[in-house]
Amino acid sequence: MLEMNASFFAVTGAAVLFAGVSKGGFGSGAAFASSAILALFLPPGLALGIMLPLLMLIDLATLGPYWKTWHWPTARLLVLGAVPGVVLGAAIYRLAPPDLIRLLIGTIALSFVSWQVAQRSGWIKPRAQKLPAGAGVGAGAVAGFTSFVSHAGGPPVAVFLLSQRLEKTQFQGTTVLVFWAINACKFVPYAFLGLFTKQTALVDIALAPFALLGTWLGVLAHRWVSERLFFSLTYVMLTLAGLKLIWEGLT
Repeated sequence: MLEMNASFFAVTGAAVLFAGVSKGGFGSGAAFASSAILALFLPPGLALGIMLPLLMLIDLATLGPYWKTWHWPTARLLVLGAVPGVVLGAAIYRLAPPDLIRLLIGTIALSFVSWQVAQRSGWIKPRAQKLPAGAGVGAGAVAGFTSFVSHAGGPPVAVFLLSQRLEKTQFQGTTVLVFWAINACKFVPYAFLGLFTKQTALVDIALAPFALLGTWLGVLAHRWVSERLFFSLTYVMLTLAGLKLIWEGLT
């Protein structure tokens, strides 16, 4: 049973608020930090089960501000690829012990930070040409899998979207649409796997205001807050959380 005291809601509330800011204004990649933080204090399955309905609420709240700003052909490729990725994630999750899920979440966290740092440092150069449609389906499949096991589908989606040379708001709108669809696809298998309980529902109801407030702040921050500052903070949190999760998974 969860001990839903003030310290619990201080941690989870901050994590959910951060997810809302990320998804509302800076794409979905940094929102993964929230799931990694929760997995430090809760069993991985419980953390995933709490976060998914809140992420879906954030998705709904962000659809309005970015309505029809997305690039539909690109979004369609990613969503088509994500469906088999979600199915694979469900199959592996059923067989994986909690420590393996911790290792997966921790490894994905450190991989995400490494990729972002390499790109921003110029070690990985953006492609001069757009990636083909097949790469979009492949990126969607990877995103579907990593999103299912850790709510971390942002990096593969971002790689493909960056290659398409979308402008800032179109990039954000496409990300919002893609993850609205992916998270909706995850809901039924999560339910069958028993990740939703009466207790997780009560926690989600209590945390819903944090999700909506974060989304509203994120939409505002999309125009005014420095991306460099926001993502620098995200990378630090993800690195620390990833290292701790890998340590716990191995020991």
